[in-house]
Amino acid sequence: MTRSGPSGGGNAEALVFRVEGMDCASCAGTITTALGHLPGVSDVNVSVTRERLALSLDVAQTPVGSIEKAVRSLGFEPTLLDGKAGSPLPSAGNHEHEHGHAHTHAHDHAHGAACDHDHGHDHADDHATAAPASPAASAPPSARSEKRWWQSVKSRHAALGVVLVALAFAVEFIWPASSRYVFSMATLVLVAPIAKRAFAAARMGAPFTIQMLMSIASIGALIIGAVEEAAVVVLLFLIGEVLEGLAAARARSGIKALGSLIPRTAMVAEGNSLREVATDALAIGQTVVCRPGDRIPADGVVIAGVSSVDESPMTGESIPVAKQEGSNVFAGSINHDASLRIRVERAPSDNTIARIIALVEDAQEAKAPTERFIDRFSRVYMPAIVALSALVAIVPPLAGFGTWDEWIYRGLALLLIGCPCALVISVPAAIASGLSTGARQGMLIKGGAVIETLAQTKTIAFDKTGTLTLGKPRVTDVVATDGDAARLIAVAAAIERESSHPLATAIVDHAAELAAPFIAGEDIRAIAGRGMEGRAGGKAIFIGAPRFAGEAGSVSKELAEAAAALESDGKTVAVIVADGVAAGLIAMRDEPRPDAAAGIAELSRLGIDSVMLTGDNARTGNAIGKKLGMQVRAELLPQNKVEEIRKLAANGKVVMVGDGINDAPALAAASAGVAIGSGTDVAMETADAALMGSRIGDVAGMIRLSRATMRNIHQNVAIALGLKAVFLITTVTGLSGLWIAVLADTGATVLVTMNAMRLLAFRPSKPAR
Repeated sequence: MTRSGPSGGGNAEALVFRVEGMDCASCAGTITTALGHLPGVSDVNVSVTRERLALSLDVAQTPVGSIEKAVRSLGFEPTLLDGKAGSPLPSAGNHEHEHGHAHTHAHDHAHGAACDHDHGHDHADDHATAAPASPAASAPPSARSEKRWWQSVKSRHAALGVVLVALAFAVEFIWPASSRYVFSMATLVLVAPIAKRAFAAARMGAPFTIQMLMSIASIGALIIGAVEEAAVVVLLFLIGEVLEGLAAARARSGIKALGSLIPRTAMVAEGNSLREVATDALAIGQTVVCRPGDRIPADGVVIAGVSSVDESPMTGESIPVAKQEGSNVFAGSINHDASLRIRVERAPSDNTIARIIALVEDAQEAKAPTERFIDRFSRVYMPAIVALSALVAIVPPLAGFGTWDEWIYRGLALLLIGCPCALVISVPAAIASGLSTGARQGMLIKGGAVIETLAQTKTIAFDKTGTLTLGKPRVTDVVATDGDAARLIAVAAAIERESSHPLATAIVDHAAELAAPFIAGEDIRAIAGRGMEGRAGGKAIFIGAPRFAGEAGSVSKELAEAAAALESDGKTVAVIVADGVAAGLIAMRDEPRPDAAAGIAELSRLGIDSVMLTGDNARTGNAIGKKLGMQVRAELLPQNKVEEIRKLAANGKVVMVGDGINDAPALAAASAGVAIGSGTDVAMETADAALMGSRIGDVAGMIRLSRATMRNIHQNVAIALGLKAVFLITTVTGLSGLWIAVLADTGATVLVTMNAMRLLAFRPSKPAR
């Protein structure tokens, strides 16, 4: 995403365009630079991933039609969108009314050298508005038809090039004397559209584009008499751009494939009848019927029916999940066994699939440190190459080392070799593929910077309750000093009803199971990290861990010994203090997740230390830690967890894995916070990464994916710089010419893109060997 300009003035309106033909960050840089010079234009925000342009425009200074004309002159195809729906509006040339909902994000993306990839594809899965402030702003897939690659403008241009160059070679074979003119004419016809875009970009402040370099090189070759090479160079450039466009579109399509999981139509129940409607027309509160084998059309709640549902598109979990009345379901999941009636709870633009797509697309725009370095390098590299080419063309012949034609030819070839397209796309292509692969496996990683951090991680700290354990503790023991266990549970439930903590839920559920008498609580409040207090049954009640109970009242020796014995069995104990005297205790146990031990073992094989951070007592923490084979830091208040994170950070990058709610301070203090929460809003939106499937094994999978992505990035940078270095030397020494220069540039771009696409087939869940 590239941003430019100050905030729009009071007369500016926010506009959103779909822009087809962008395939790398330098394309976005060209558009941003060009539009930034127009009067009345501010907050230019270009997202290559979403194919979106958002800006603030004072139409009194520059009409909307001028924006479209400027973008089109650069070789891209803009379409004005409705900011709400993300759908095309009628002709924008005379569009004068206001469009809202075009929010911009201040990501700083370097412009780099522009490369024109106007391959002309229409992408059918068009999900998000230009730059949504939140995933809720993401739009569902449109029904836009997709053109075949051979129908694109670039493909037609390349086909014409093949015909003209073949005709020129045929004429050279039959009538050699006229071949010079035929090759020159073919070159001029083919380079004319390229030169038009190059000079349009230069007029608008972006002179260093591959189109400009190609135009100078081909026309210069004609001037010095290298007519055959001039024609072949332009043809190879056109064919290369078709290949680059295909490769980039394929690499970008990974996350967009999620959008196709949403069915286009849904069956809405109206009284005793069913009516088929478009999925994107569903409204909150409507009832939809999902038959066996159908994909669920909306996020909602089951109001009738029992079935199993495949939620693998969201969670990566292949085992179907049982659903019944009251169960939540996700749009895009597959209903297996029986018909379900579902009440729609989220609008189509705000369902889980749309939110995942928006989050991952946002992440693709968040640059990694490596990518920011490459962008800064490219800004200096491109002008340096132009200057070096000029020196190569001028200095040697002036010094008497060869003819002008010879050195001008080498200088022109050097211009083409120097294009940094492959280098600029090397990092974002790998990151986009890595993020897409993670999303399909239920691992949401929010950007390249997070990927780099995860790849360098030395220690992973885990919360216990709800993270390493199932988060569903059950009451195992009730000890009442007066022998009335039912009343003790009733009093405890009166206070704990006001808490959402898993231990509180266990006490309330146990009271319901025993049919304990209902007692009303009042003046209830939580004491952070210590427990709950209030009034119930006419007494002041405190409920908390044994170590805090002594502060609230007296605890008998017998009760303290009972608590210690229960804790030594790995149980969590809550002491109930009534009017300053301990009235009894309740013991609960929360079992580790079935895959927790294997997940921790896999992290160990990856060379990563695992530490449990828990507020629970040391006996309980150590009992579970021993079972899982990990270090334990117990009896920690929220601020103590932050301190432990900082201590661990002294030895390298630390990742904190928690439920995304109670562990917010620790998640924020860590190098990266990973929320594990079965696809909850908090899990998706608060941390740096989220595990939708709530599997501990996915933590190791996320590390493996991040390391694979960084290896891919290093390979891509090596390919790009290595090929440049080799052919810069061979060009200056005269061992390679213009057409080799074009092949090297295009070939490097295609190679790094294809290498990045290998990540789309990566399986993060595959154990390390």
